[in-house]
Amino acid sequence: MGHILKIFAIGLVVSLFYFSFGFTFLPSGINTKMILALFGLLTASYHAIQNRSLKVSRPLLGAVGFVILFSIICFVSVDYHHTNDFSYATYFVSFAVWIFSAYTVCTLVRWGHGTVNISLIAFHLTGACFVQCILALLIDSSPDFQIWVNRYIDQGQDFLLEVNRLYGIGASLDNAGVRFSIVLIMIAGVLSNEEAVRNSRLKIVMLLTGFFTIIVIGNMMSRTTSIGTGLALLYFMWNTGIFRMVIKSDFFKFHFIFGFMFVLALLVTAYFYQVDSVFHDQIRFAFEGFFNWIEKGEWRTDSTDKLNNNMWVWPTDLNTWIIGTGLFDNWIFGTDIGYCRFILYCGLTGFSVFALFFVYNAAVFATKYRQYRGMFFFFLVLTFIIWIKVSTDIFLIYALFYCMDMLSNNKILNPKNENRLLYSRYV
Repeated sequence: MGHILKIFAIGLVVSLFYFSFGFTFLPSGINTKMILALFGLLTASYHAIQNRSLKVSRPLLGAVGFVILFSIICFVSVDYHHTNDFSYATYFVSFAVWIFSAYTVCTLVRWGHGTVNISLIAFHLTGACFVQCILALLIDSSPDFQIWVNRYIDQGQDFLLEVNRLYGIGASLDNAGVRFSIVLIMIAGVLSNEEAVRNSRLKIVMLLTGFFTIIVIGNMMSRTTSIGTGLALLYFMWNTGIFRMVIKSDFFKFHFIFGFMFVLALLVTAYFYQVDSVFHDQIRFAFEGFFNWIEKGEWRTDSTDKLNNNMWVWPTDLNTWIIGTGLFDNWIFGTDIGYCRFILYCGLTGFSVFALFFVYNAAVFATKYRQYRGMFFFFLVLTFIIWIKVSTDIFLIYALFYCMDMLSNNKILNPKNENRLLYSRYV
């Protein structure tokens, strides 16, 4: 019972980190990520005192260097154009908040399992996403529950209700879609690379239940989830041998369970599509491109039409191409496209540094965890694809990996079973 409570507590904190939100009874601007960052700062300080130092890896220092350089370039753009829009000039603050909040998460995972590794992080993130999908359905189907959530949770729900979109608690729109995409790729990474997971039916079922739930309900919440769906399926095909028309012997059990659960997911989705009018409409929204392809012979959605027709807004002079305009907030240029907004804010100078920052993060961990290099490659691909649609980034997942390494580098904090993967305790 005590272990179950530990897992529940860790899962709650992981969700507060990954899907942060504010409270209606707290000052505006304070969210769960900031609260966790405060705990992380205190915990890191305690560990530093305990160790008489806190070792920070060279890769993390390199990341700090990129962030400081990017923030300086953005500040120069703001100062040069005499604006007061510090959206990304203060990116170093956002970076620090993600790092310290991730430190809280990794410390708790280590406390609950005796170690912290990619697989454990993937399990917890999958659980958080699964719960968010269920919460979204509950909020949408139960007016009383929706009223209760809206009374205490501040997440811009007025706009979500206005546009009639599904939302969880801290999970909505493109931010949710990006986070769902990350987890879909991680599930593919763990199932492709961890034989200990593939040898357990229960663990495969747990991850694939999350996988198919996120694909269906996650796309109802945000069609950005489809990017992660496509990349995760490509990852599966490449690693399991299907892409080369060869099925590896150690993947037989996985393929059998995957096929069974895929058919089951299709049947359940088709059943509710036929009997529930609300679910019917949500599915048509989630997979609008597919339905248009089947019914009209063309793969298109209203959102992609809007992107192509209205939102490609580029600088009109050389100065803006180089250093930007120092303007980002309040949808000032009428575009959501990340490439456009970043370049219009800090020019190619700032955007180049920002892009290299994510190339650097992916390269660091692809080098350190070679068996997962495919996963980090797809993270990098995801980064550059999502900027076609929105101006958000995926540093939050790298923050977890940096903190995971930081805990491993401090010897006094290492338990004797550092290298033991406690999957059996997890399930």
